Amino acid sequence: MLTKDQVSEIFITTGTIMEGHFRLTSGLHSGLYVEKFRVLEHPKYTEILCREIARRYENNGVTLVVGPAIGGVIIAYEVARVLGVRSIFCEREEGKLVLRRGFQINPADRVLVVEDIVTTGSSVKEVLDVVASSGATIVGVGLLVDRSNGNVNLGYRTEALLTMQVTTHQPDDCPLCKQGLPVVKPGSRKI
Repeated sequence: MLTKDQVSEIFITTGTIMEGHFRLTSGLHSGLYVEKFRVLEHPKYTEILCREIARRYENNGVTLVVGPAIGGVIIAYEVARVLGVRSIFCEREEGKLVLRRGFQINPADRVLVVEDIVTTGSSVKEVLDVVASSGATIVGVGLLVDRSNGNVNLGYRTEALLTMQVTTHQPDDCPLCKQGLPVVKPGSRKI
């Protein structure tokens, strides 16, 4: 079993937790950013983290692991590999997360939804809607990081390896902007 300190040490070692002045996907500003791909570029650490998510659900009869593209693809695959079950992912089509590539969720499936980082939970909620519409049973949600400090309610058992309280600011009320610090937009989604 991994402790919160061990998970934090992995993120610190890989440079996953970054300090600065960031514009988040939500449009909000923050002095802290979690760059998931800094840890996901290390198979050794990815395996350790995903093994812990799998361990937390190993007695729940999971038959399928589903995540959203892009970061959730790697996590879903690795958690499914550890559990010995199938792995699929949802991806955006016309702005909405859907199943493509012939992926199917069967009504008899017991599904674990996984994601890298949750702030508002919007992507995970979209995946949960896709799974629910199939008639399958949702076992729970596994996360690398919950940036909401446990405040996001996904409606299902949720296991986060690291829970953080990350302060965010509206751009027009951002103390980092007022200090004149340049803002960086990390990540892949455009605002």
